[in-house]
Amino acid sequence: MAEPLIEAHGIETYYGASHVLRGVDFRIDPGQAIGLLGRNGMGKTTLIRSLLGLVKPAAGSVKIRGREMRAAPTYRIAQAGIALVPEGRGIFPTLTVRENLTMAARAGIDGRRDWTFERVMQTFPRLAERIAHRGLQLSGGEQQMLSISRALMTNPDVLFLDEATEGLAPRIVREIWRIIGEIRGSGIATVVVDKNFRSVLAGTDRAIVMVKGEVALEASSAELAGDPARLGQYLGV
Repeated sequence: MAEPLIEAHGIETYYGASHVLRGVDFRIDPGQAIGLLGRNGMGKTTLIRSLLGLVKPAAGSVKIRGREMRAAPTYRIAQAGIALVPEGRGIFPTLTVRENLTMAARAGIDGRRDWTFERVMQTFPRLAERIAHRGLQLSGGEQQMLSISRALMTNPDVLFLDEATEGLAPRIVREIWRIIGEIRGSGIATVVVDKNFRSVLAGTDRAIVMVKGEVALEASSAELAGDPARLGQYLGV
């Protein structure tokens, strides 16, 4: 079995006095696609932030390629081949599309440059048409495409997408899922959070359902897609 890219055990995370994550385990292997499901406020985003060092777990272990990184600064985790498309997109509004992409461009940890500027333009033709537009001049869907493409310019081994299609028009949502499928096909491991559980299950290998800061259910995505009653118990669908 391949060494996991990320392996976490017993993660305990607090926001002040609020105990958010309670003994969470997580693992993702090379090339794997994982869906994080759960109602609002169940700890999905906090888990991502804890794995990426954006919040520091009070206890537990977070290993990247076998190296303990729980106390590492976020930039060290990013340098280890981890990228995030955050909820809210996080683009630079006063920079152009080209500038947003150029500032993020770098080789992967093994020197790979699979995702070049040219490849990103081919994958996101809508951005190519708006290459000189500033971030604040883009539509919500275009901003999400820019956020995804900027993350790809770092040539990551793992890509987290938090609320991948939130607030987007149906036509743009379909385009985003197509792009996520292409990313997955390129060999990048992906972790996807999205309210459309059907799309998440259709586009991932394994799914984790979180309830009140704990992993309530973990199974193959195909298994959960075929058992709506079990899924509805936790998601209320």
